[in-house]
Amino acid sequence: MSLKRVMGLMASAALMVSAGQALAADMPVPQEDIAAAAASEKSPWQIRVRALGVVPMDEGHVNGVAGSDLSYSSTVVPELDITYYFTDNIAAELILGTTWSDVDGDGSLPGIGVSDVGETWILPPTLTLQYHFTNFGSFKPYIGAGINYTIFYNQDDGKDSKKLDIENTFGAALQVGFDYMVDDHWGVNFDVKKLFLEADYDVTLNNDAKVSGTAELNPWLIGAGVTYRF
Repeated sequence: MSLKRVMGLMASAALMVSAGQALAADMPVPQEDIAAAAASEKSPWQIRVRALGVVPMDEGHVNGVAGSDLSYSSTVVPELDITYYFTDNIAAELILGTTWSDVDGDGSLPGIGVSDVGETWILPPTLTLQYHFTNFGSFKPYIGAGINYTIFYNQDDGKDSKKLDIENTFGAALQVGFDYMVDDHWGVNFDVKKLFLEADYDVTLNNDAKVSGTAELNPWLIGAGVTYRF
């Protein structure tokens, strides 16, 4: 094959490649490809700010006191959560907030003069692993389960006790909720969590009798607020 013919074949190949590139550039990009590219550019980070209702279960006991029970006050507090998406469906959420609760004697305890046990602040950071359903358009429900570690601090004695000491404790958490996204970044959120939280405590009564037991708070956390996806 002559050099002239080889050069001619190379020139023809170069022209065909250039023509193919120009044709590809002129072809419209399918909308689904554009949407997929935009979705892939979403940040994995999301935050929510909620108003959170903390509703404990009124259960507990004093060891050795028949018919004893405990009750706790409910509160509404602000709460922040941070979510990280590993995939479109799998995410982890950390909730941050603090609340307080009055601890009162119930059942047989008021009959023996124990009504006001004390008050405590509660810090219950909770980490859940979530599954997000993505086939409902702007409506994005999710479920989750995880672990909670609750810290009791600034504990104050009640009029019927002294030296209240509620121990920090681990517990499990279950979660269900949804986001309704107004656009790619902003949405509204509703969320319900159940914490399985039972903390041991001891306290000295005014007659100097030291007693112990379990405070079975097991609260519901009911929240509503605003979602922002970065």
